[in-house]
Amino acid sequence: MTDNKSKIKLMDTAIALIWRSSYHNVGVAQICTEAGVTKGCFYHHFETKADLFYDASIHYWHQMQTALDLIFSPTSPPRQQLTDLIAFILSKQQDNISDDMNPVSGCPFFTAGGQIGDDEHKIRLAAQEISQKAITYNTVMIAGLLRENMLDGDVNPEQTGRFMYQYVMGLLLYGRVMYSFDIIKTDIHTGIYRLIGLKKEYWHTI
Repeated sequence: MTDNKSKIKLMDTAIALIWRSSYHNVGVAQICTEAGVTKGCFYHHFETKADLFYDASIHYWHQMQTALDLIFSPTSPPRQQLTDLIAFILSKQQDNISDDMNPVSGCPFFTAGGQIGDDEHKIRLAAQEISQKAITYNTVMIAGLLRENMLDGDVNPEQTGRFMYQYVMGLLLYGRVMYSFDIIKTDIHTGIYRLIGLKKEYWHTI
């Protein structure tokens, strides 16, 4: 396996394992075993697990960005963007469900960012960077809904974009605690619609 392929394999494996478990529960030995590489190969690419995690977060975001760019294409109306975004969030959770794990995987990068200590700044940085990028997409979409007069009240797109992201992350964490994907499916649409102030006449069209 070439250097670049082994690095990508380690990052992909780390992402998959962390989705199924958590940052703290996944060790270097497990990552190497699952990736089919030696620890020497691991330390050739990364000094620590935190370095792997940070690089994996960038690698993961590049994969996500392709899908999000399609969802938030300027050719897609804002209300369709909202529909597709919610469907994407639900599909990402379903993609990571297996019989032996919590039915809600949440976002491992965001969750890890809230669990680590003060000395693990790279983990927090990964969570901050991913969060801000996701919020930027939300902000642009909400600004579009506002321009089309689909929102009630005095809406600040940037702040509402943050609120929406915070709600989704909190909902996913709640679903993990309750061990229920049905809660996510039941609450995500209404919760987001109410939070962003979507006018009731548009609820049935999305």
